[in-house]
Parts: sequence; C-alpha cells; structure tokens
Amino acid sequence: MYFCRTTGLRMFLYGLRGKRDPFARLAREQESCPTFTPTLFPAPLMIQLLPLQLAQAPIFYRWLQDPEVIRYSLSVFQDLTTLPQVEQWLAATLQDPRSLTLGIYLADTGALIGYTGLSGISARNQSGEYFILLGEKRYWGRGLGTEVTRQVLARGFQELGLQRIMLTVSEPNQGALKAYLRAGFQLEGRLRQACYRQHAFHDKLVLAVLRSEWPALHAARGGLQA
Repeated sequence: MYFCRTTGLRMFLYGLRGKRDPFARLAREQESCPTFTPTLFPAPLMIQLLPLQLAQAPIFYRWLQDPEVIRYSLSVFQDLTTLPQVEQWLAATLQDPRSLTLGIYLADTGALIGYTGLSGISARNQSGEYFILLGEKRYWGRGLGTEVTRQVLARGFQELGLQRIMLTVSEPNQGALKAYLRAGFQLEGRLRQACYRQHAFHDKLVLAVLRSEWPALHAARGGLQA
C-alpha cells in the first residue's frame, strides 16, 4: 500500500509491471484537489491627527450633503446646506478657544477623511466632550473610529490634563457605540428621546472615561512604557 500525504488518498500498488501507472493516477488525484485560495483582508490603515484649514471647507460641504454621513452627527449639520454656511461654521469652529479640533488624515496619502476632537473644554472642571465625524464612507468598518478615539483620549488626558471626557451617542448608532466602548468609555446614563432624526425620536446615551481609568486602558494596548 502506498500512502499519498499530499492528497490524503491511499493507493494500492499491484506491482511495478501492472497495467496501471500508480504515479499517473496520483497526478490525476492532485489535479482534482480544490485549490486553496487565501482570504485577503484590507491592510490596517494608519492615520494622523493634524490641524484643519479653512480651505478644506469644500470637503466638509461634500460630506454634509450625504444624509447617511450626518444622520447621527451634530444637529447643526442638518441645516448647513450651502458652501458659505459650511465655511462660516468651520471658521468659527477653528477659532473656538474651548475646542481641540483636528483633521483625520491617512498617513500614507495625507488625504482628509474626517475630523475629531474635544469641545466645551472646561479648565475649571478639567473636562471636555469628545466628537468624531468620519466623512469618507469607504473607510467605515475598518476600526478607525476606535483608533481615533484612543488617540484623542491620550491628548485629552496627557497633554490637556483633563479629568473627565464624555460624549453622547445616538442609541441606534451601534457601530459608534461599540467603538467607544472598545476605546474605554463607560455608560453613565440615558437621555430619553433627545434626538429627532428621520421623522422619529430616539434616545441618546451618555458615556465617559476618567483620567484615573486611562492608564489601565492605555497599558492594556501596550501603550505605556515603564
């Protein structure tokens, strides 16, 4: 008996001078084996958080024209329907002294794909509110929300010295909620029927993370050095 490890088939050899060539049969069996095709996953995306420019208003304007992009975002976005309105909003946002506003850029191309930061920063209360808008939908579902959130938390706690960073998220926006929980936010409460979208009210959830909780979260990712 001859055991073929490649195909897992057993072949009986009836002698060197038999009518059938066992090695020809082996070749046929190998050709009939299904070809293994590896599953290819998109390569991880590297992002950078850098300042925004007023000249980038047209990019925001394009994002805000897509109802899916702004469905669960700022209420003001529902009313910005012209480029001059977007330019005025962006100018005011960039000049706000109580906000940290950053663009989300792809590290390899420098393309702007969203914006993020902290608003309502209170020096007295050492607190701020996290926000993010990923405008380029082709990058949704790639884990960018979690990574961006972690980077902004690091800036808030390590550079700005904040004690508490909070956010509100629409309950139907489960993708964002999962990203925030993975980044370390904890559920604190519920604002009942606080948001009106698509002809219906829905609840908003209040989440927050404290500075005392951040070192453990950061170390779990291997981000802290002894």
